[in-house]
Amino acid sequence: MKIIWVLLFCAIASQLSAQDSAKHRWQGGAELDVLPYALGGYFAAGWVGKNQTRIRLLTADVRKPDITTTKGFTKHRIHAYALVADYFFKPDWTGFWIGGGAVLWNSSIQEKNSGVAASFSNYLLNGSAGYHYRFGKRYYLSPWAGLSLRIAGDKNILVGSSRYTLPLLNPEASLKLGIVF
Repeated sequence: MKIIWVLLFCAIASQLSAQDSAKHRWQGGAELDVLPYALGGYFAAGWVGKNQTRIRLLTADVRKPDITTTKGFTKHRIHAYALVADYFFKPDWTGFWIGGGAVLWNSSIQEKNSGVAASFSNYLLNGSAGYHYRFGKRYYLSPWAGLSLRIAGDKNILVGSSRYTLPLLNPEASLKLGIVF
């Protein structure tokens, strides 16, 4: 699955490099998110956009700290895939932005007492907001926060002798580092 994301991103990036330099031309970029790396996972996103709107395709591997996991469970790991759209309030892709889209979480979790693990999948709708700080023409930092709403997927997953249900609302916050091609 990851190779499909990489190939799609490379195809889009090659098309962007062939575009003319008109004022409102298509642009593309890539970004990393600090938090998944700090927790032992990864995050990678590629995006394309024009004017004040962009579309992002992303994947992440997040190892949630136990403090954020339902009591009695541990080692909650999420493999996320998302397609989201962002809108910037300024035409130069700086300042405040809002976004949203569809997310798939393939997760695993372990019951603390027994050590038994289970896997499950959920579909979510995400809403996010952040602020882009540009450094030069090509680099940016973007602190952001978001909230994902569980809309479908596995419920009441049996893990050992306990049942786990992903919460209806899942908050997130972090810092993205990006480059514009």
